[in-house]
Amino acid sequence: MTDNSSLVLTDAQIVLADRIIEYGWLAVVDGKIVELGEGRAPESDMSLQGDMLIPGLIELHTDHLEVHIEPRPKVDWHATSAVVAYDAQIAAAGITTVFDCLRIGADRENRDQGGARAIRVANTISNETERGNLRSEHHTHLRCEICSEDVVRAAENFLEKHPVGIMSLMDHTPGQRQFRDLNKLREYYQGKMHLSEDELQKFFNDRYRMHEMYAVPHRSKLVEIAKTHGVTLASHDDTTVEHVDESKADGAAIAEFPTTIEAAEASRKVGISVMMGAPNLIRGGSHSGNVAASDLAQSDLLDVFSSDYIPASLIMAAFALPKHSNMDLPRAIQTVTKAPAQAVGFTDRGEIATGKRADLVRVRNDETPVVRTVWREGQRVL
Repeated sequence: MTDNSSLVLTDAQIVLADRIIEYGWLAVVDGKIVELGEGRAPESDMSLQGDMLIPGLIELHTDHLEVHIEPRPKVDWHATSAVVAYDAQIAAAGITTVFDCLRIGADRENRDQGGARAIRVANTISNETERGNLRSEHHTHLRCEICSEDVVRAAENFLEKHPVGIMSLMDHTPGQRQFRDLNKLREYYQGKMHLSEDELQKFFNDRYRMHEMYAVPHRSKLVEIAKTHGVTLASHDDTTVEHVDESKADGAAIAEFPTTIEAAEASRKVGISVMMGAPNLIRGGSHSGNVAASDLAQSDLLDVFSSDYIPASLIMAAFALPKHSNMDLPRAIQTVTKAPAQAVGFTDRGEIATGKRADLVRVRNDETPVVRTVWREGQRVL
């Protein structure tokens, strides 16, 4: 195979969905895996010199784009520069398919009235994709703060202009879900916004008022919008069985960051995939004081990892997971490849198998997994 549409990788440890080929090879034609085998390859374009070959990672929830767009408070950075730099970091983490989190719903943290900035960023991602300037495949994850006044209008505005892959329904009202512990919430906001106690209390009171006014009607309307547009729905920070019952009734397919074992168990029972943040596992616990990812892993209640706010954490968590659970490495790798693909209905990627997309990552795993090379649909992007 010598033309530009073909590739043969050899001398690799190939991580399949159910086992590892300790010494094998893989052939790609026109962006798809056409053959793989054990032992010496019939020919070779590139020797991986004993490194691992795993499927391209699939990221369903990363907030990391936000720090490129707004690297400092009130600094609105050049969109193209931000998107291209972010995309390079995503690819360098081994992520070949990414759902970029764009937040809508104006409040003190997010002052984007009507979702104008989210649309502007999505325009940039779309333009740079068309120009061939991005390494990974990008989709939109629209994070909807249901207790904000303009969130429904912002969602409608966005969907008029761009497709959405995932919508998550967030409610960060103090005293519930992620922020049940008000002391943790005080630490978070005072550290992030440098608010005085009086300012913080006013902020809390405003959030309570907005929850009372908007939580129920906005949630209902956003669920209706998601169903109309065929968007995968995700719950966010479910804490109680009642929260999970509500998510099931809404048609949620993904439970983002359940805060208790009870919520994770209830999600699993009703067929909702449980997603946890990779930094939670790597750091040894939740920064908000909620359930640890390792506890869910030990109880076999963890399906999917997201990198959340650190792209490099995704591959780290997958390789660390066997130490925190009964999973072997192929099963652990599924939490960042096959399982997220299934959660959003992608059947063409997420595992190394004939007929699948040649989204591949070369990894050297010593103490920490290091991404060395990345291919998307057979084309080298890193």
